[in-house]
Amino acid sequence: MVVSDDLGVVKKVINEGQGWESPREPYEVKAWISAKTGDGKLILSHMEGEPYFFTFGKSEVPKGLEMGIGTMTRGEKAVVYVTSQYLTQSPLIPVIESFEEVHFEVELVHFIQVRDMLGDGRLIKRRIRDGKGDFPMDCPLHDSLLRVHYKGMLLDDERRVFYDTRVDNNDQPLEFSSGEGLVPEGFEMCIRLMLPGEIALVTCPPDYAYDKFPRPANVPEGAHVQWEIELLGFEMPKDWTGLNFKSIMDDAEKIRLTGNRLFKEGKFELAKAKYEKVLREFNHVNPQDDDEGKEFVNARNLLHLNVAACQLKLGECRKSIETCNKVLDANHAHVKALYRRGMAYMAAGDFEEARADFKMMMKVDKLSEADATAALLKLKQKEQEVEKKARKQFKGLFDKKPGEIAVAGSEDKEDNDTGENPNNFDKEDSDADNSEESREAEADADQMGWFSRIWPTGGRLFSALGLQRCSIL
Repeated sequence: MVVSDDLGVVKKVINEGQGWESPREPYEVKAWISAKTGDGKLILSHMEGEPYFFTFGKSEVPKGLEMGIGTMTRGEKAVVYVTSQYLTQSPLIPVIESFEEVHFEVELVHFIQVRDMLGDGRLIKRRIRDGKGDFPMDCPLHDSLLRVHYKGMLLDDERRVFYDTRVDNNDQPLEFSSGEGLVPEGFEMCIRLMLPGEIALVTCPPDYAYDKFPRPANVPEGAHVQWEIELLGFEMPKDWTGLNFKSIMDDAEKIRLTGNRLFKEGKFELAKAKYEKVLREFNHVNPQDDDEGKEFVNARNLLHLNVAACQLKLGECRKSIETCNKVLDANHAHVKALYRRGMAYMAAGDFEEARADFKMMMKVDKLSEADATAALLKLKQKEQEVEKKARKQFKGLFDKKPGEIAVAGSEDKEDNDTGENPNNFDKEDSDADNSEESREAEADADQMGWFSRIWPTGGRLFSALGLQRCSIL
């Protein structure tokens, strides 16, 4: 097997291993290793006593050997041929002599799965005991009902245990549904990559532990914690195969209401995932008559608008507009979609488009006039703020003597928040956000966009001066 394209590392399999998973950074590896030069001279031998232990990715074995071991499975035995350019110094071979080639005989005894969940070394999952099944196919990657035992410890000098299900919960496991924000984020992220029966040790920073989650009384603010977690088992939710239309819609409504709860708790990513899950499943639903068709379309539109509300909260204004368009393309007079798209346009700084949507609301539904009027008032306030900011930024720009440069924005000290607008559109429980986005200014307009709207001739003036863009911004 060719490991490196330049043939500097080649592997010959002697005995096949088990499974398909291979070690990678930062896995912990145990292996029997011996090495000979190309002419058969023995360099080292770790074939008796305890297997050689090293951490993958820490340069504790020569680079070429690590590359070869990275293609092996548990129990595999192989010879790895490594040429000089891949023979780096390491604790295994501290001194690299003038070897042209080294033949490593390796038997991969065991490796411990260690995962850097965030890629920055802060959230680490270390497998203590292997589970049953194949990774990751048999892990609870999708939302499931999970049963776990866990012990939580503070990472202080005393390693104090702040909770243990076997002690504090009368040996009863914790049961919870993933994807619903019921446990700390770091806790759930790691469980999704566990196999049934696996025990893992999770080291977690405060922002993924209890700083953004209800904190136990004996866990101080800003505490790094460690959980020892045993995944006892999990149940996947039933799919909709074989269910009648009513049962499908009832289940969809339960998931949507869970999304609404998450939205109200400020967990917008989780809420969006719930809505999008139902929308994906809706691709396989076929209403059988006009009544079912109408109910289905209304439910799908509502889900799209809830997704748009989440996107707006997450600052994804353009995506929110695109999602609203999925509703408006089929029904250009959909009042809620017009309202939500108008709010997204306003957050993106597209004031004329926002105004057009709010006016269209009043045109197609007189009952929405009060809400549209409130939105237009908010829009006017937003425009006035942007105009005021622009005047401050460009104050004295053309009053300077030749050679002087005005410092744009140096006098701008104001906050951009417009305050709250008591808009009560979308009061019914069916909507996720109860129009909260109507009370917040999500983002300012793009600088050149609002500058052009306030001073349309400005762009032409800069062009006449030979400036294609405003270099002082």
